Amino acid sequence: MKSYIYVHTVSLDKGENHGIAWQARKELHKAARKVLATSAKILRNPFADPFSTVDIEDHECAVWLLLRKSKSDDKTTRLEAVREMSETHHWHDYQYRIIAQACDPKTLIGLARSKESDLRFFLLPPPLPSLKVGGLWCFGGNGLPYAESFGEVPSATVEMFCLEAIVKHSEISTHCDKIEANGGLQLLQRLYQLHKDCPKVQRNIMRVIGNMALNEHLHSSIVRSGWVSIMAEAMKSPHIMESSHAARILANLDRETVQEKYQDGVYVLHPQYRTSQPIKADVLFIHGLMGAAFKTWRQQDSEQAVIEKPMEDEDRYTTCWPKTWLAKDCPALRIISVEYDTSLSDWRARCPMERKSIAFRSNELLRKLRAAGVGDRPVVWISHSMGGLLVKKMLLEASAKPEMSTVINNTRGIIFYSVPHHGSRLAEYSVNIRYLLFPSLEVKELSKDSPALKTLQDDFLEFAKDKNFQVLNFVETLPTYIGSMIKLHVVPVESADLGIGDLIPVDVNHLKHL
Repeated sequence: MKSYIYVHTVSLDKGENHGIAWQARKELHKAARKVLATSAKILRNPFADPFSTVDIEDHECAVWLLLRKSKSDDKTTRLEAVREMSETHHWHDYQYRIIAQACDPKTLIGLARSKESDLRFFLLPPPLPSLKVGGLWCFGGNGLPYAESFGEVPSATVEMFCLEAIVKHSEISTHCDKIEANGGLQLLQRLYQLHKDCPKVQRNIMRVIGNMALNEHLHSSIVRSGWVSIMAEAMKSPHIMESSHAARILANLDRETVQEKYQDGVYVLHPQYRTSQPIKADVLFIHGLMGAAFKTWRQQDSEQAVIEKPMEDEDRYTTCWPKTWLAKDCPALRIISVEYDTSLSDWRARCPMERKSIAFRSNELLRKLRAAGVGDRPVVWISHSMGGLLVKKMLLEASAKPEMSTVINNTRGIIFYSVPHHGSRLAEYSVNIRYLLFPSLEVKELSKDSPALKTLQDDFLEFAKDKNFQVLNFVETLPTYIGSMIKLHVVPVESADLGIGDLIPVDVNHLKHL
């Protein structure tokens, strides 16, 4: 604190008239001394430790008090300090910068996950190290030019292949350590900046960072490298994919208010920020064959966007109703959308991508969803196409594992939308349709004569009747576009009927992906 000394001046002219102006100045001086004395008494304890030598002005007291509060040993006090900071919008620019420079990682992450936070709370990422000759992906080596020497494959394509490989590596904890140790956080950040016009590259990079954030011992490195500042800005993006990937990263970093861990492919659509609203139930969206976590659940597609050449920009997609409509109508829900890769054909399959059976995928997704806390509260499952088969398989698998019993006990209802419970005609077209010349494992499992599909249907029907699940079955009565050329009635009415629950026909051709 600054010290102020007030000297009382005595007029040499004893005949000076002490009028109203003199009395006013005297009272103002007394009031100022009283305020300073009170402030000193209040601030002596908060600034006794790390801020004992800080030279601050009176109007900066609130900033430093909040900083002190954010470092409290009491968790509730820390959370309250972050909330107060995020709701402050009247500070000067330098006051936001004070917080940015002096706050600890927990506070920084909390501000990034607070909806009202000003972006001035976040410093620019530190300067990136210079690149050695040889490209981004070899951590200083010469692999990229070497790969280009094999043919005429553009460097951007080579980089994408490498990036997809790094995504797979980041799913393994020990490989995350190697990525961090070899400067991967900085190199990925440089690539993120270089490809601002390529959302697909940026999303894959965010997948890597989100996977690395599952490892708490890497949190300090992620924060120091500047990723929190980048994700704080991405959280405010109007694009659902960008904001949802950023929300996943920050949720995995936020160990103050989040106990769950969101693995690759598990995205929270609501709430994406910290909230005081208690969550009463989970609603899970599981897409189907050739679907996606953000693209399947839309208001509609324009016919032009489906028929013409697909665009990378997500602007061509309309409202994602779970995030906008459902979250607005039911704010007490946690809305999760799951993503997994599927393929119609192995014609263009790229190594090292392996095709996975429904049984394999169900185990994988069940493990990821349990890590995200699914089963801790009431659950409603909403599935489309092959996603419904995965839901059935997951529930059967959970019923056989005592540690997964809460998933079964808390399941309140299931919605199946065009789910081929009794098989699909898709695989039958493999001879005549070049896209399905080599039908993938997923397509083969959907064939009407698939023994695995029949066993799944019989087992689940008996299981669901025993548990008395509430079930709704929706069925499309008009054909659907597959790609840009094929129009096919993939799931006939008789196949979409589970055998229990209401069967509701949908007569609108929404022209969406499977």
